[in-house]
Amino acid sequence: MNFMPQSQTSVDPVKLEKLAEVAVKVGLQLQTGQDLVITAPVVALPLVRLITQHAYMAGAGLVTAFYSDEDSTLARYRYGSDQSFDRASDWLYDGMAKAYAKGTARLAVSGDNPMLLSEQDPAKVGRANRANSAAYKPALEKISNFDINWNIVSYPNPSWAALVFPDDPEAIAVAKLAKAIFAASRVDVEDPIAAWAEHNANLAKRSHWLNGERFGSLHFRGPGTDLTVGLADGHEWHGGSSTAKNGITCNPNIPTEEVFTTPHALRVEGHVSSTKPLSHQGTLIDNIRVRFEGGRIVEAKASRGEEVLNKVLDTDEGARRLGEVALVPHSSPISASGILFYNTLFDENASCHIALGQCYSKCFVNGASLTQEQIKAQGGNSSLIHIDWMIGSGQVDIDGIKPDGSRVPVMRQGEWA
Repeated sequence: MNFMPQSQTSVDPVKLEKLAEVAVKVGLQLQTGQDLVITAPVVALPLVRLITQHAYMAGAGLVTAFYSDEDSTLARYRYGSDQSFDRASDWLYDGMAKAYAKGTARLAVSGDNPMLLSEQDPAKVGRANRANSAAYKPALEKISNFDINWNIVSYPNPSWAALVFPDDPEAIAVAKLAKAIFAASRVDVEDPIAAWAEHNANLAKRSHWLNGERFGSLHFRGPGTDLTVGLADGHEWHGGSSTAKNGITCNPNIPTEEVFTTPHALRVEGHVSSTKPLSHQGTLIDNIRVRFEGGRIVEAKASRGEEVLNKVLDTDEGARRLGEVALVPHSSPISASGILFYNTLFDENASCHIALGQCYSKCFVNGASLTQEQIKAQGGNSSLIHIDWMIGSGQVDIDGIKPDGSRVPVMRQGEWA
């Protein structure tokens, strides 16, 4: 008997199939003979099966999936020994890094309960996150440096849906979240492949304009925010599809509404407040307020999850510096939906945002040919983490500042100027 929970029957199978096809053909542009590694919550099995089918139909060599399970994760916090929280599956991540070095593509299905670890000991959560970040670094470097084609899509996990739509029965909440995911992922139209081609072209136009301006920094102003983000020397803006070092053009994030680049790790000054909660590995961190001096966060507060935030910032030296700055209009479809997803993949595409930690080498002119030493010399940050959080709203203005000090309006009240 093929048992499926009632809530999962409320997910439109036609649109789910389209999402799987988009993940393979747009997100990854998987090549004939190329292997694929998938990670996903076990509840997302219906989507993983469809992705696997489309991957093999596209000529995949071997598809290998790894699954996580919420109850199993909680069992560690309830019954695991104290020393277990300083351990991570480094053997698994080493294997993934080896696979990526051989050209294997990477696909992650997100959808975990954003509040899964909210009632657990923050110290243990912080230790586990640090151990995992350290173990994951060899694989993360292959991804953040765009050595390979990779992609993230999402599935409407019932526990996630219950957080987003708390007043609805499970089946209705899942159906609503699925509908929102499909709309944001542009698979609720007749031809999603064509829709993505048009969207990528529009994002490329924004990137082209920003690259032509050659700003030295961006100045953000809004409630609780007066922040100057210096941009790395030789930075390059990107948005939508990107060509990895293996020559394959992929859409790393589905959905995506951003254009982004690399800040200078030493040239960030001022203070900034978050405009949406950050869900980080099972903990909700809300009302973040930080102050930068010389590119480094020297003060950090949050109304919720502050202890976890400060443990994240203590991961390593680079965790208190920026690795990404991204621009998203307040009128983006995800913002216009009015839904708070409690999921960075979606919420970051409703708002301008910054990321703590590791930079993308892709976001430099001729980035593929630069060494790590050259990237650092040009202002690129290095860290075990890369965590996006939202700072944009309809009340935020942004100016681009050129090397001569002249200003160019970039955004006014959250919209492109």
